[in-house]
Amino acid sequence: MSNSWLQGTERSLQWFDDFYKQNVSYVYKIALHIIRDPVEAEDLCHDVFLEVIQHPEQFDPSRGSIKAWLAVKTRSRAIDRLRKQKRQGLDSTPEPAVTNSTDPTAESVLRKLDIESLHESLRQLPKPQREALAATFFQSLRQNELAKLTGRPLGTIKSRIRYGVKNIRKQFASMGWLEP
Repeated sequence: MSNSWLQGTERSLQWFDDFYKQNVSYVYKIALHIIRDPVEAEDLCHDVFLEVIQHPEQFDPSRGSIKAWLAVKTRSRAIDRLRKQKRQGLDSTPEPAVTNSTDPTAESVLRKLDIESLHESLRQLPKPQREALAATFFQSLRQNELAKLTGRPLGTIKSRIRYGVKNIRKQFASMGWLEP
């Protein structure tokens, strides 16, 4: 083997070691928050980083940050693990909770990730759906008020909102945040 290959491998291993050290506590906190079992959370953490090293091409910077990618991957794997345990009758852990968390860091991470994912999903909606959702959910306009304000029929406004919510659900399902 050539010496340059060995040096490239050493650099790659050093990069992964640094990457792991920077992100392991972040991934572990999310896993522990969902699974609530320290041993299972460590095991899940190992699985996530093993998948990262085996398939680094799965990361797409256009879809979000590395941390968001790791969080979605961890959350998805944790929920899969809980479902598998339930099917096998091994589950003694309650469903993942979003409130009353004992770990404010994990709660903060998940809340930030939810908001980031929602913003990205809204950006991908067609403009009429995005505007209808923003007006009703963020500006607290009633559907009939929005219809009068825009001069559109009430049915059109209702359809835009319904399709907008449906599209956001599809996007969240494709990210692993919701069941399809």
